[in-house]
Amino acid sequence: MSTEKKRLRIGILFGGRSGEHEVSLLSAASVISALDPEKYEPVPIGISKEGRWLAGTAAHKMLPPFPESAHGKPALGEVLRTGESVMLSADPNVAALVPANNSRTDSMHVDVVFPVLHGTFGEDGAVQGLLDLAGLPYIGSGVLGSAVGMDKDVQKRLFLQAKLPVGEFLAIPRSTWEKSPAKVLREIRKKFRFPVFVKPATLGSSVGMTKAHDVKELSKAMDFAGEFAQKIMVEKEIRGREIELSVLGNEDPKASIPGEIVPHREFYDYAAKYLEEGTRLMIPAKLTKAQVKKFQEYAVRAFRTLECMGMSRVDFFLENRTGKILLNEINTIPGFTSISMYPKLWEASGLPYRQLLDRLIELALSQHRERMRTKYTIELPAAAANEALE
Repeated sequence: MSTEKKRLRIGILFGGRSGEHEVSLLSAASVISALDPEKYEPVPIGISKEGRWLAGTAAHKMLPPFPESAHGKPALGEVLRTGESVMLSADPNVAALVPANNSRTDSMHVDVVFPVLHGTFGEDGAVQGLLDLAGLPYIGSGVLGSAVGMDKDVQKRLFLQAKLPVGEFLAIPRSTWEKSPAKVLREIRKKFRFPVFVKPATLGSSVGMTKAHDVKELSKAMDFAGEFAQKIMVEKEIRGREIELSVLGNEDPKASIPGEIVPHREFYDYAAKYLEEGTRLMIPAKLTKAQVKKFQEYAVRAFRTLECMGMSRVDFFLENRTGKILLNEINTIPGFTSISMYPKLWEASGLPYRQLLDRLIELALSQHRERMRTKYTIELPAAAANEALE
């Protein structure tokens, strides 16, 4: 009789209808290559930019050739060329990917889903809600933590309520900007001095972000950010060091040691993050013991304030002039490339990449078990049940 332990099937959900589509491909490639093949069977599930779901049964089925990223690591193709068109059933009794378009493919079961989806429809609670309906365990925060974590305006307001320090900001609906641009420009100029940062309120990876030095640049920046979200964030420039920490856990989260981003550009934009060499990651960041403790405390408090689960990267500024710590934002699905801060910080804290993935899968299964303990129906006495049916 075989004693071989069955491998867990891990659905790696990547791509998506988001401005961070390409970043997601890089993250997914790293995760697939790092999963322990003796414990897990990766099931790549690609979502095209048009929203089509395609699944393959092994990483080698990814679209060849593998283009090289700026950092020399293989990136995935946009979608699975050899993958079958599938849909995720919202029926918890199925808990599987099912054929789409009358395909002959059998249903494809997965044990845990890793949504390596950055940005819209992946990090904002949308896919988390679908996974909840499907009754599938998944890595990361649930609907609430994901949705609030994606909205930089709402998360900052919650941070303020939790007495966590944040920089000055202003959130403007895209419709308000388009209807009354002159009024909005006056409001921004009244609140801030140039330069200011302008970005979509519900996106990451610095997509759509601009540093505006005058009114002309500000107007263009507002238009540009508005292409990517229905709400636009304007933030005061904070001159200081960029410090990041990784948080891991469910009810008892822990923070990693802090790291520092030293961009080679004027600020840490999309190109500096993913397309160019030169940006330095200093791990650990050069900080006092008291500063490290305070950063870790704030990171865990931010994680709990938004009711996050599993993982998050928390970004801060350490202001040059005052030495004040200011919470910038939280990322509930941080980058997972080999050069990304989230796994690198945990590696420096004593948890290597492969073991980090093990821990995230354990946390996903634990949180799923906790969800399953919740009752969703009321058991009525027989007489009351019959009356309700009449």
